[in-house]
Amino acid sequence: MSKKAEQAATNVSASSEEVQEKGAGKRRTRTQRPFPAASFEEAMTLARDLLRLGSGQPVRRLTLFDDIGKAPESGASRMLITNANRYGLISGSYAADYLELTPDGHKAVDESTPARERARVRVRLAVEGVEPFNNLYEKLKGTKLPARAVLVDLLKQLSVPEEFVEEGVDTFIVNLRFVGLLQTLSGAERIVTVEHLLDTVPPRGQSETTHSAPVHESVEVRGEGRDVITKEHANFQTTCFYVTPIGEEGSEQRQHSDLFLSSIVEPALATFGLSVVRADAIDKPGMITRQIIEHLLKARLVIADLSFHNPNVFYELALRHATRLPVVQIVRSGDSVPFDIGQMRTIRIDNSSIYSLVPKIETYRSEVAMQVRRALEAEAAMDTPISTFFPDFKVSAGETV
Repeated sequence: MSKKAEQAATNVSASSEEVQEKGAGKRRTRTQRPFPAASFEEAMTLARDLLRLGSGQPVRRLTLFDDIGKAPESGASRMLITNANRYGLISGSYAADYLELTPDGHKAVDESTPARERARVRVRLAVEGVEPFNNLYEKLKGTKLPARAVLVDLLKQLSVPEEFVEEGVDTFIVNLRFVGLLQTLSGAERIVTVEHLLDTVPPRGQSETTHSAPVHESVEVRGEGRDVITKEHANFQTTCFYVTPIGEEGSEQRQHSDLFLSSIVEPALATFGLSVVRADAIDKPGMITRQIIEHLLKARLVIADLSFHNPNVFYELALRHATRLPVVQIVRSGDSVPFDIGQMRTIRIDNSSIYSLVPKIETYRSEVAMQVRRALEAEAAMDTPISTFFPDFKVSAGETV
């Protein structure tokens, strides 16, 4: 396939399409997302796999996806290629026979690249190479991270279509944090200059994740009088079931769950029209009952908090994985993620200190919102540890496929 045809295929997947309305003689334009449909960190996963498998050489697309255990023609795989392409990490579209790292893509993922050069390249690809992000960064560099409402207004002024503005804010914040342009200084999140970033990067020995901070959590107290959604009133298409270690009233687990729920999960879901239900709102904490299983099988979204290595949480997560319905995993940074589910992206939230936590609340919310958006936009069933080995297996309420 020619490079022109490959680029055309990429553009069709990621950008606007004009559709001729029959008999009307008018063109209806689908609005274009002016930035990649994933964070830079997510897009880098494909670039890393290309480097690992091909050592810098072109890799056959089918060989690559066979190696990583994904269906090459699935919507998720196509989007992965498209996003890596739009960030400038790879060349070749989802229709190409071969995929290859770009020179900058190679530098961005190769740990043998000098740390400062690698940091500079990542800034160029993740922020400067995306027009609305670069324009926003130029306006804000050297200042504190503004309130979300201000960022929304600024992106609208930059002609980002309104339907993509919230997503754009999340992706911008997450990319800044990953490449190191969003740092906690003097107790506040500040957008630093590239020069400041490079001054903080040691010339050698820089680790791959030095500037990529885990997803953050927040510090609001769960308010009294919060609406409780019972099973009888649940509309599963507008429900997010929050799987979490609850514990007894006043326990560390309960305080942890209340904090994450009120400060991260609920604010992150505010723009999606989803109501959050926790197990204690439908049944006795610690009991796995019919209502809980029904929520696991039917809720539009599940967010699973893996903190404390709670056995009930892992049991419920396994049931959700079997459905292949949207799920987002989070965990406090001090807890490890078991190998079996480590292949699923898990957002790490650092709650080790209130002083490092509070300034990063907005960043953590954006991380969760991004993963929720990706999960809900999936065109087909989600890939899970179960589907990796049994791609045709899926459980749904009332039947097993």
